[in-house]
Amino acid sequence: MNQMSYVKRSILTAVCIALCVVLPMAFHAIPNAGSIYCPMHIPVLLCGLIAGWPFGLLCGLAGPLLSSLLTGMPATAYLPIMMMELALYGLLTGLFMQLIHTRKIYVDLYISLVISLLAGRVLAGIARALIFAPGSYSISAWATGYFITCLPGLVIQLALVPTIVFALEKARLIPVRYPVEEG
Repeated sequence: MNQMSYVKRSILTAVCIALCVVLPMAFHAIPNAGSIYCPMHIPVLLCGLIAGWPFGLLCGLAGPLLSSLLTGMPATAYLPIMMMELALYGLLTGLFMQLIHTRKIYVDLYISLVISLLAGRVLAGIARALIFAPGSYSISAWATGYFITCLPGLVIQLALVPTIVFALEKARLIPVRYPVEEG
């Protein structure tokens, strides 16, 4: 796979961080849309998948922080958990895309996404249970908050993110992961 330049990765990361601010503002016009659709997750996942783990990690940390500072979303009490969860998404999607090579772009994308989404949700649940709400956070609250309430967001992420990556590859805006060899 051809590598993207550091400058292009940096620009992509900046755009994804900006989307972490703009997308939640658009979604929060709908009541409870932030917790249902998880709009900030999409740019962080894209950044990790396309730019790699260091940039995905940065986007996962800076996106929620900047959004909270500029818009108040996420709320300060929820910010540390969200930063941990999104940072792990950006880190893991980038790492898995670096490590997994099935010769099928969609398989690589889905393996990276599913494992990262599960790990991020587990980490966020553990952090809430042990650090941020010890003794008052249950498994049912975790399952409801991280899987049931946000089910529409998970479906959107699993449908939209790989499609965007594939479309960017097709348009040659990002390097093609598995170029067709002529010969």
